[in-house]
Amino acid sequence: MSQLLDVKSLSMQFRTRGGTVQALQDVSLAIAKGETVGLVGESGSGKSVLAYALLGLSDAAARITAGSAHFDGLDLLAAKESDLADIRGREVSMIFQNPKVALNPIRKIGHQLEDVLARHTTTLASERRARAIECLAEMKIPDPARRYHAYPFELSGGLCQRVMIALALACGPKLLIADEPTTGLDVTTQAAIMALIKDKTRAMGMSMLLITHDLGLTREQCDRIVVMHAGHMVEAAPTEVLFTAPQHPYTRQLIGATPVGRAALAELTAIPGNLPDLRRTDLPSCRFAERCTLRSAACAAALPTVIDGHHMVRCHHAREAA
Repeated sequence: MSQLLDVKSLSMQFRTRGGTVQALQDVSLAIAKGETVGLVGESGSGKSVLAYALLGLSDAAARITAGSAHFDGLDLLAAKESDLADIRGREVSMIFQNPKVALNPIRKIGHQLEDVLARHTTTLASERRARAIECLAEMKIPDPARRYHAYPFELSGGLCQRVMIALALACGPKLLIADEPTTGLDVTTQAAIMALIKDKTRAMGMSMLLITHDLGLTREQCDRIVVMHAGHMVEAAPTEVLFTAPQHPYTRQLIGATPVGRAALAELTAIPGNLPDLRRTDLPSCRFAERCTLRSAACAAALPTVIDGHHMVRCHHAREAA
């Protein structure tokens, strides 16, 4: 399969009053056309930072220090803001973590959909209202003609999330980035939202990058999974390979902390320690080393990249962890 998104050795820093944050280091990621890839890791591991960097939405304090990123032939890091604005929403869309914050609070949701259609499609002005209502109906929003006139604050969290999906899919993008799309929703609504996203991406032949800390969700939804820890990409493999034969100690501990398939809470294991302070000037080569039970003197050396077929792991003790 040809690659739609191709990120190679991407590194990013943030300048802050407390020092320079080494937010991403040497991250490589590829997504083929029609493929769904999961990006997992604890909060603060750099998942959303990577997504924002690819779309040119990073904070002004951010700076790319190395690497490349291409989307369907376009150099994302060299592209002008006008070029990125053209592809955002049309070629690449994003479902944000908090829809009630991402949606414009003082604009009716139907008008927000029309704004997207006007910016990125050739839909005639006279047809946009009908198309906006159709988009809401496709997301199984009850009484879409009435909801067209609603403001975000008048809708539940689940309905706001459906509106966000409608906005993201309105123009039939090639790549959907779903950043924690079920955060804050009850279990039943979570399942309905993910089923909706999965059905739509399949029907439209879209690729998807699913960003989450929920490994159970990625096992259900993704073809491949990429594991991140403290700005490092530590392991990547086809979904079932990752779950049945994880090779990085951090991946094994993430799986051990996942409730899916566990009969009792006692079967869960917590990951010891915390993510390192990324402002440190003495960060170890392996940012998981200080939390790792397999740590040795070898971990001070540069991280090796071990590739076995489609399985990649960056660890001196990968074989011992497996």
